[in-house]
Amino acid sequence: MKKIITQPEVCDGCLDCEKACAGLYGTSRILIREVEGSYYPIICQHCEDAPCQLICPTEAIHEEDITGSKCIGCGLCMLVCPFGSISIHERKAQRCNQCPDLDTPACIKACSKRAIAMVDPEKLIKEKQKQHLEKLTGLGKKKKKKGLIDLITTKTKAKKALHREESR
Repeated sequence: MKKIITQPEVCDGCLDCEKACAGLYGTSRILIREVEGSYYPIICQHCEDAPCQLICPTEAIHEEDITGSKCIGCGLCMLVCPFGSISIHERKAQRCNQCPDLDTPACIKACSKRAIAMVDPEKLIKEKQKQHLEKLTGLGKKKKKKGLIDLITTKTKAKKALHREESR
């Protein structure tokens, strides 16, 4: 299952994502919080062993969404959510459902800074592993052509290192 991830260091607090979500669902299912001048998008992470789903007395919460007709608005899900991404609106629990009817979720389309993205966690893990292995093996390095300046600099560095060793 793809997940929506956020990059707080990129978010500028414009609230375009909140507005787009509210326009679609009547209330925003993504929240932007400001802490000491930085903005943090808060969105449901669709946990594997979701505490909100486990605690729901009416079994209204599913992996994809919340069944409004089953939700009694008790707020237990909101209390146990480790991310604070569930809210109660008009006596019904609300959380991000990743806009299943759209090709790209509304919040992602609305974000001009690209602080929000949809990723496949498995692909992301493989890409990170590939980058790490390239660093370890040196495969990711481009070989530089050595010019006169590089040779002089390298020779100077070697002399300085040698001189340091000799002076000890």
